[in-house]
Amino acid sequence: MPRSSLLLVPLLTATLAAAPASAQMMKTPEGSAEKVSPDKALPDKVAPLAKGQVQLSFAPVVKRAAPSVVNVYASHVETRGQSRSAMDEFMRRFFGENGGRGRGGAPGERAQKSLGSGVIVDESGLVITNNHVIENMNEVRVSLADRREFEATIVLRDPRTDLAVVKIKNPTGGLIPMAFGDSEALEVGDFVMAIGNPFGVGQTVTQGIVSALARTQVGSSDYQFFIQTDAAINPGNSGGALVDLQGQLVGINTAIYSQSGGSHGIGFAIPASMVRAVVETAKGGATAVRRPWLGARVQSVTPDIAESMGLDHPTGVLVASLQPKSPAEEAGLKRGDLILTVDGKVVDDPEAFGYRFALKGLTGQTKFGILRGTGRSTIAVKLGPAPETRPRDTLKVRTRSPFLGATLVNTSPAVAEELQVDFPSEGVAVAGVDEGSIAARAGLQKGDMIVAINGLPIATTKDLERVTRNSLNMWEVSINRGGEVMTSMFGG
Repeated sequence: MPRSSLLLVPLLTATLAAAPASAQMMKTPEGSAEKVSPDKALPDKVAPLAKGQVQLSFAPVVKRAAPSVVNVYASHVETRGQSRSAMDEFMRRFFGENGGRGRGGAPGERAQKSLGSGVIVDESGLVITNNHVIENMNEVRVSLADRREFEATIVLRDPRTDLAVVKIKNPTGGLIPMAFGDSEALEVGDFVMAIGNPFGVGQTVTQGIVSALARTQVGSSDYQFFIQTDAAINPGNSGGALVDLQGQLVGINTAIYSQSGGSHGIGFAIPASMVRAVVETAKGGATAVRRPWLGARVQSVTPDIAESMGLDHPTGVLVASLQPKSPAEEAGLKRGDLILTVDGKVVDDPEAFGYRFALKGLTGQTKFGILRGTGRSTIAVKLGPAPETRPRDTLKVRTRSPFLGATLVNTSPAVAEELQVDFPSEGVAVAGVDEGSIAARAGLQKGDMIVAINGLPIATTKDLERVTRNSLNMWEVSINRGGEVMTSMFGG
């Protein structure tokens, strides 16, 4: 029984016992009098007789969880004169990053800084935080709740989930890891608390409820499946803990909906189930998270599609295409199948499906509940990583061309999975574009496939390197972007 119920029972019993045994008179709406039986008499007001009858507090939960929450300070020294990207400016304004010369900075240098929160998840000193807290940073310090400070190394970055793991260097003991809770068991209306360092004022605890689950339209990571809460979350809370009433970690606070930069009661946290998967990867010694490969592209189910398939409402995800020799094809999935569940968990959109599938690991199998025509069935899909069918042969273009500042790699299912694009039959993939580079100004984007240059087909990075070896006055470039091939002209 909840603690509040235990307190109310004796008060209610004492009040009713104090009521007179005889019947009382009370006025009806018409003004006439009627007899009221003793058990319907209005209770007298009774003052609380003991402190325990009115004292409810989350303090015991905070005492259990707060020592595991840390402050994360990250920095990167750059040469004065280097341009700031739009993302740098956003981080500076809304996540506590400060420009200008850092303490002890040398002339001609600028210390770029970031402030966030983190959670100790292992006695060895592993700390989980948001990737955006340490993004582009090369120095990290961790400050514990008891004010001890340590240098930390970056163990793993996972931009796709906006999570990162750092490790405290030479901890002196006394680290208290936070236990993982069951984020799958959360329900809308459950009490939760957010613990972090908002605006750098120091460790702060806010309390609220779970406002919604499985939010998929937030846009702060590839795997969108967030816990929404009205517990106040502000800049600096990023990477901090969302805990349940047992003091267990149920989420990592990562984003807010705000027009001013402050809390409006709409905060989002990455569920502990995804956090745990990233932490386990770091514990295993890996520096990057690998996820299972399906080899199929899925799309949302519209009301019209749902009606045509005899569904009462849109649910599941529709299989739009399959890659040859992929786990999806080998399992027997077909184009037009509707995937309704992943191991019994309902999926309502591609984001929810991607989240559920990503948690399944790289071994064994998972079961999809599908609808094909009018028949429902279950199929088993083998789990494993996307294969790297040929070496990436990473190329960083240095010669003056529309590709100057771009990083290019040979395509494979593994590359396509990382870039979140369909595996193409031809072309070289753009893996990254330097901010402010010629390639960026030319409009190249991460995930583009370069299929031809000046009429010559490009199948490998060696082809591209050979074609761009000499500067030209004019370049004709054909790009596959999202399945559509575009050809553009660029001046040398």
